[in-house]
Amino acid sequence: MNVLIVESDEQLAEVWGKHLERQGAQVSLAFDEKDATRQIEVARYDILILDVLLKGGSALGLADLTYFKQPDAQIIFVTRDTFFSDGSVFNLCSNARAVIQADTPPEDLAAMAEHYTRRRSAAS
Repeated sequence: MNVLIVESDEQLAEVWGKHLERQGAQVSLAFDEKDATRQIEVARYDILILDVLLKGGSALGLADLTYFKQPDAQIIFVTRDTFFSDGSVFNLCSNARAVIQADTPPEDLAAMAEHYTRRRSAAS
């Protein structure tokens, strides 16, 4: 599983990344839209873990770019508040699979990432 974590909080991104790596994932980190865009252009990802309120960028813009460049990539949005709590992200982003709170335990996040990439692989 190839994962791109796009998270403004570098420490949080590293915690998630290390946990996913221990589960066997190949993990790349991006801390702003510019870096994430560059990585989406040059590497293929099975899943993105994307900060909804990304500092220095637009999470929805990255989701659109990802869908255009890598339509099979899944997205788990992460938030620290009630943004998208109404489920509207699923109408705005066809590759959105979940919206979770930033304080979700890393093992739960890893299980979700594996679940959504495994589901996609089985459907192919």
